[in-house]
Amino acid sequence: MRRTRLLSLAAVLLCTPVLATATPATAQVGAQPDTGEATALRIMITNDDGFDAPGIRILADRLAAAGHDVTIVAPLTNQSGTGTKMSTGSSVTVRHPRPKVWAVDGTPGDAVAFGLSAVFAGKAPDLVVSGANFGTNVAGIATHSGTVGGAVAALEAGVPAFAVSTGGLSVPVFESTVNAMHPTSDFVAELIEHLRKRSRSARLLPEGVGLNINHPVVGEDGKGLAKGTAVTTQDGQQILKPNYTDSGDGTWKVSVTVDLRTPAKGGDVEALRADKVSLTPITADWNTGPVDVAKAAALLRGLRP
Repeated sequence: MRRTRLLSLAAVLLCTPVLATATPATAQVGAQPDTGEATALRIMITNDDGFDAPGIRILADRLAAAGHDVTIVAPLTNQSGTGTKMSTGSSVTVRHPRPKVWAVDGTPGDAVAFGLSAVFAGKAPDLVVSGANFGTNVAGIATHSGTVGGAVAALEAGVPAFAVSTGGLSVPVFESTVNAMHPTSDFVAELIEHLRKRSRSARLLPEGVGLNINHPVVGEDGKGLAKGTAVTTQDGQQILKPNYTDSGDGTWKVSVTVDLRTPAKGGDVEALRADKVSLTPITADWNTGPVDVAKAAALLRGLRP
């Protein structure tokens, strides 16, 4: 990652100890902004759970209620775990079931690409928000997440982006996780206002930098508020461990277990375990920081083809 940019972003986010939680509200996607055209952002929302999943509807309604011009451009079907995959076919099926909603038969990356090229042709949105995902996207899970992949596709195109997920460190429970998507969406609305007030340019975030946001499920019913925020790094552990058993007929049975280890200091897993919102700065490339580049260069010195 480009550490200079990420450190400057961390300074912006840490100007206040905890981002306040906005007052819950509801509105329909595409509703006229209630704060005036001058203050409304043009926001494209995508996800990997499908264009009509609870998380994307809750988040879209909340941001519309906050006064933003919201358009959903998301996969037609569930695309969880597709990461940054983008299709290479010669055509794509797209449905337009209602105003301000587009459903793309492809991955989150396909949906973002279509949205930027066709729906927002000529003028990119101010922000792309991917989520709210059902379940967490921290540590190794984030690397393979379609939710994060949608945000990465936007960053590659030069558009500021958030990946937003709701969940804990165990298998998500449907009702409590969906309930927690409301405080998650309130937080995102408040985060946008926080960044709008503190950013020094028209962009919400430094160029090329996005946020992977993980909001905890607090309380048995999921309606509790997070206990603060933390600007984090991505924990290096895998968390989900695949297991393979030979069936003896050329096929292997696959099972997945949770293998949660001691969280890395300052990482996203540590924050989520403490019921805090994890804010992990991300970029669209896989560059390491200057220290790691120098170490690798020393190991590779003298290598010849």
